[in-house]
Amino acid sequence: MYGWGLGHYGGWLGWLGPIFMVIFWALVITGMALLIRYLLKLGRNAQHEGSALEILKKRYAKGEIGKEEYEEKRKDLL
Repeated sequence: MYGWGLGHYGGWLGWLGPIFMVIFWALVITGMALLIRYLLKLGRNAQHEGSALEILKKRYAKGEIGKEEYEEKRKDLL
């Protein structure tokens, strides 16, 4: 009976296991790299989200600073 069929790892089907393992790990590593890249990009965007001029405009719009202070600080920034 053992001579019939492909057996446990006989024939060309024996290569499918290692091939699928390589594909699996390549997908896992690629997914992790893309996730890290995405998270780093989010961090950089959060840091640059509010430039000094934008923050100044928001503070003026909220009424936290007056027109004179806004104009003075805007000139300093530009």
